[in-house]
Amino acid sequence: MSAGQKQSVFNLFAGSPGIEHARAFFRDIAFSPHRHDTYAIGYTTHGVQTFRYRGTGHHARPGDVFVLHPDELHDGRQGDSGGYGYRIAYIDPQRISDALGGGALPFVCGAVSADGKLERAIKDFFPDTAESGDPLFEAEALTHLADVLRECSDCARPSSDKTDRRLMRQVRDHLLEISPHTVSMAELEKVHGIGRFELARQFRRAFGISPHRFVTLRRLDVAKSHISAGKPLADAALLSGFADQSHMTRQFRGAFGLSPGLWRALQA
Repeated sequence: MSAGQKQSVFNLFAGSPGIEHARAFFRDIAFSPHRHDTYAIGYTTHGVQTFRYRGTGHHARPGDVFVLHPDELHDGRQGDSGGYGYRIAYIDPQRISDALGGGALPFVCGAVSADGKLERAIKDFFPDTAESGDPLFEAEALTHLADVLRECSDCARPSSDKTDRRLMRQVRDHLLEISPHTVSMAELEKVHGIGRFELARQFRRAFGISPHRFVTLRRLDVAKSHISAGKPLADAALLSGFADQSHMTRQFRGAFGLSPGLWRALQA
């Protein structure tokens, strides 16, 4: 079947903890501006992938690699009438940090890169069928990718010298334990012995995202599981800690660029 005959589909599957892979093809579907809490790294397989990122328009053609960083606003649409496809990995910033032995998260300014070393590291990260699920393969590929991302970092980012990464991991674990329930900033201050403003600053430096946004995305993870299981959207919203369906829908579109209903239809 040619690319022009394909229908839109988004197939998401889990790798090791903190990593998800997807194969996608979209035609006549546009993503509204949204932000992930992960690195979104991949390459275009079909057509022309067009998007705005950090205020600049980009075009990715077959074979082009791209790197989108946590909490950076972007959209997505086809650049011609044939639609576009890509392979992508959503990587928890903690996995990148662990692979680098700590320190500041790497930040590559250009969304679409022509760097040959980065291109090889990204494409090598996607396993062939025989290697899928192999932890040794993934550990090696992730380490290499993280190293190359650091080598290619070309933007000045705030210094992380004052970030207590061990403490921030404890805060993150705490947020994971209580999500999707309401989070009390006073409780976080009391349990972890750090003021809310400094906590917010250090958390963003450590994970590339604010604590509030992190919790919202975890609620959306819960919502996606309920939506995939076939629950009505209103029920999925309440079960995942949102005030109502419209609240969940706004947050869902802000995180994934699609409505919950369209996202569910693409999983079929």
